[in-house]
Amino acid sequence: MPTLTLTGDDDADHLLSENGFALLLGMLLDQQISMELAFIGPSRLAQRLDGPLEPATIAGMDVDDLTERFRQKPALHRYPGSMAKRVHALAQDLVERYDGDATAVWDGAADGRDLARRIGALPGFGEQKTRIMVALLGKQCGVTPDGWREAAGEYGQDGYRSIADVHDEESLAQVREWKQARKAAAKSA
Repeated sequence: MPTLTLTGDDDADHLLSENGFALLLGMLLDQQISMELAFIGPSRLAQRLDGPLEPATIAGMDVDDLTERFRQKPALHRYPGSMAKRVHALAQDLVERYDGDATAVWDGAADGRDLARRIGALPGFGEQKTRIMVALLGKQCGVTPDGWREAAGEYGQDGYRSIADVHDEESLAQVREWKQARKAAAKSA
């Protein structure tokens, strides 16, 4: 997988590039906080763990212990309790269905629809988050089964719509502008 540049933090970006579970966690955390803070979260969590950042490590933890690690300053999310539970559920699901191998979610996909179905079946991944994850995998990680752009919907198109289009500070600013314009249009409608 190519080296991602999503956060402005070299260590966090390296982890996201090398660890499929970290990438899924970043996407899971990406709600109601800034994109770069969400994707730095896995690196910060890895520093707070007694073991490696792997689904089996998280799945084997007590949820209250994981929640405390989410609450340590700086907190990993605006809602550390609920997000710790979601991360725990995701880890358990990956252990049960994919033998703890997060990359098996996308490596085994037959086509874009199957990829979206697999991601959408993960705890905490609704339709929009699924489409963005498909776009991120396709645009930046080389995961391009037939039909991936269609499965990603508008996020699979060229432009600056989501974290899938972030490569540097300039593209991050363009994604923010697009999101603000979209919110303004929705408000006026």
